[in-house]
Amino acid sequence: MFRGATKITLDDKGRMVMPTRYREQITERAQGKLVVTVDRDRCLLIYPLPEWDLIESKLMSLPTLHAQARRLQRLMVGHATDLELDGHGRILLPPELREFAGLERIGMLIGQGNRFELWNESRWGERLDEWLKTEEAATDLPSELDSLSL
Repeated sequence: MFRGATKITLDDKGRMVMPTRYREQITERAQGKLVVTVDRDRCLLIYPLPEWDLIESKLMSLPTLHAQARRLQRLMVGHATDLELDGHGRILLPPELREFAGLERIGMLIGQGNRFELWNESRWGERLDEWLKTEEAATDLPSELDSLSL
């Protein structure tokens, strides 16, 4: 289970060091193999390979005659790239994916249970502010979420 927000640094080659607290899980669950792809929110999604295999299977089983399904397949499967942790716990992010997410030197790695989101630091801050303002304005939360509101 991946959770928490961590500020990360990308080096000149586009490598990022995976935080130590996640490396053992990634090694145990996926032998250090990861898949990175794009998300509609202009961030990157990073999955341990076994988790990605489940997502990819679901995506590819969607009806290809459905326009939204095709767009998701093109976006997520079309940009999926295999990565592997190196001996120093780093992954090399392809230039095209860094460009897509606007990643430069500093990013935010956000644990999301079975995957990570990797955001441009300033975009993450803007979206977080936006979501918090939306939360403040929300008055129609389902009763199950009342105790979880921010």
